[in-house]
This record gives sequence, structure tokens and C-alpha cells, in this order.
Amino acid sequence: MQFIKPGINIDFVGKRKYAYVLSAALMLFSFGFILRGLNFGIDFVGGTVVQVKFDQKVAIADIKKGLASVGIAAAAVQEFGDAEEHEYLVRADVSAAEGEGIEDKGLAERVGAALTAATGHPAEIRRVEMVGPQVGKDLRRKALFAMFYALIFISIYISGRFELQWLKSGAMSAGLIAAVYLLSRLNVSITWLILAALSVTMVLFWFLNLRYAMGAIVALVHDVTITVGIFGLFGKEFSLPIIAALLTIIGYSLNDTIIVYDRIRENLRRYFKNPLEVTVNKSINETLSRTILTSGTTLVVVICLFTLGGGIIHDFAFALLVGICVGTYSSIYVASPVLLAWERSRKR
Repeated sequence: MQFIKPGINIDFVGKRKYAYVLSAALMLFSFGFILRGLNFGIDFVGGTVVQVKFDQKVAIADIKKGLASVGIAAAAVQEFGDAEEHEYLVRADVSAAEGEGIEDKGLAERVGAALTAATGHPAEIRRVEMVGPQVGKDLRRKALFAMFYALIFISIYISGRFELQWLKSGAMSAGLIAAVYLLSRLNVSITWLILAALSVTMVLFWFLNLRYAMGAIVALVHDVTITVGIFGLFGKEFSLPIIAALLTIIGYSLNDTIIVYDRIRENLRRYFKNPLEVTVNKSINETLSRTILTSGTTLVVVICLFTLGGGIIHDFAFALLVGICVGTYSSIYVASPVLLAWERSRKR
């Protein structure tokens, strides 16, 4: 199905300098919000989360009073979901693993009884989640490793598929993974360690002439960074479901990039006399109809999840919404122009 006329020739490549400025600005703002600190959920920092529903609106002070009576003090309470639902979300820094008087057994029943007594209205406990601080630290570490491994294995796939460099990219990736793992066992900061490993990966791509892999990884890092930065901008909770959303975004954006790269590779053989700039722009235009259709239909589903899915998956759907938009943009204005920048640098 095509709703864009064949032969269309929008000058995407000619506008790439404006895209560079926009992407650089978004990346800088995103890094600023990330360095300022994300709003990590209990999955990563530990604590207790209680979701409770009442038959009518109650005072937040009464909820805190009832929680204090069962050992959950200094809790943050906020309204959750639609106002007419009268649901509240409670977050506390204490958990059963910290030995602060909260016992896992029968906790939901005791919290429900305490809130009913404090507010004067029946409290329905929807969920109680508790994560110890050490568990949260381990989950944060494993989440970072999951994203790092995903990017590394993607680089192996791209190098093998487009440049037939399976052995070279595999050996490079194995060395990086081994170095990161060994250094992590020495209590080196995982965050900075993975950032350093990705930087080294880019340098190695340059010297090994793995241009397609470099373009794909730059685009994926661009997408993930901006999505996480927007979460920091709006102060949304960063939890394990968001890691799942980021991995989904990586897969979606990579699929879009591969479609464009496939067409570039075909057109390089077919129109080998044309300048690379003309071939890349032609390839983007030829895949534009498919890109818009795929992104559009996916966005319809994600918007439905975002608006109708309820509070539990609201942030997950928001991450997908941002990631799909940024991923579609990066396939056109980041991944493909990296090939041009590569060729020009090589010629100089």
C-alpha cells in the first residue's frame, strides 16, 4: 500500500544540518536532565508502594496518619488515575527488607484496616509492592547491562548483515563485554563504565570501517537518550517497565533503520554512478511510505494505550509514544546521514 506518489523527491539529506542541530540540542538537554537525577521507582531504589481505593475522596493527611500506625511513615501520597475513581498511590522509602517494623505477612490486611479506621471510609488495597535496597541496586545494574548487551549484539548483527564482518565485530564485542563485566566486579560505576564502553565501540567502528553499524548504534543511543531525558523533564517514574519500553524502542527503531539501509545498499549497486548523497536521499524517499504507515499504525495503538490503558501502563505507553516518534525521526535524519558524514570524512 502506497499513499505517497512514486518518484517523490523530498530533500531530506539537504536538511540534515538542521537535523544535526536539533538532535544535538535535544541530546544536550536530555543529558542535563539525566545528570540532574531521574525519578527512580522502588524497582531501583527499594521501598514500599501501596495502591488503595476509597468509595469517595479522602484527605491525604488521614491516609498518612493511617500508614504511620502500621510503620509506614514519611510516605508520599498522591491521587492515582481518574479523579472519580478515588484511588491513591503511596510510596515510602522503607521496606520489609530493612527491618523497620514492616512485616510482609498480612501487610495488605493491616494497611487496609488502618486506612479504614483513619479515614472513616472502607479502603480497598489494590496492590502492595516491597523491594529491598540491595535488590533495587541489583535490578538497576542488570537493567543497564540489558541495554548495553542489546546494543552490542545489534552492532554484531548490523556488521554481519551489511558488511559481512561477523568475525571482526564479534571479536570486538566479546572483548568489550568481557572488559565491562570484569571491571564491574571491581565495583567500578556501571553507568560510567557502560558509557565509556559505548564510546570505545564508536572509535573501533571508525577504525574497522563498520559504517552501517556505527550509524545504527548512533541512532539507537540518540533515541534512548532523548526518551530518558524527556522522562527526567516531566519527572516521571523510571522503573523496570520503562526499561522494557526502552528495549522495545531499540527494536522498533532498528527495524526502521534496517529497512532504509537495505534500500540504500540496493540503490548503491543499481545507481553506482550517482553521488552517495543522491542515493541516500532517493532511498529514504522510496521507503517513506512504508515508514509513515508503520509508524502511524503503531502510534494509533500506543495512543489508545496511553489514553485508555489506565494509570498502571500510562508511563510505559508514554515511553513508547516518545520513542516511536524519535525513532522514526532518527531513521531518516540520524542513521542515514551518518553514512554521508562517514564517507566525507574518509575522503578528506
